[in-house]
Amino acid sequence: MSYWAQIDSNNIVLQVLVGDSNDPSGDEGYKWFVNNFGGTWVQTYKNNNKRKNYAGIGFTYDATRDAFISPKPIEGNWTLDENTCTWVEGA
Repeated sequence: MSYWAQIDSNNIVLQVLVGDSNDPSGDEGYKWFVNNFGGTWVQTYKNNNKRKNYAGIGFTYDATRDAFISPKPIEGNWTLDENTCTWVEGA
């Protein structure tokens, strides 16, 4: 299986769907998502650190870091850990 995040024009994740790794077109479902849902899709990964984090609705895809970043928590003093692309409180 492959996992794909649809992002809007601001790179915010709208939805995450599962593709077929055995897709005969060889793109793990990418073309099917584009043809059936339109928009922009970025592959996300559950079991490794590629793109730092598994995408979730409301996350941002940062193309410069090639990473999915969760929304910044509202309360507290949070900074982004550049190595993990996760929020760290009080850093």
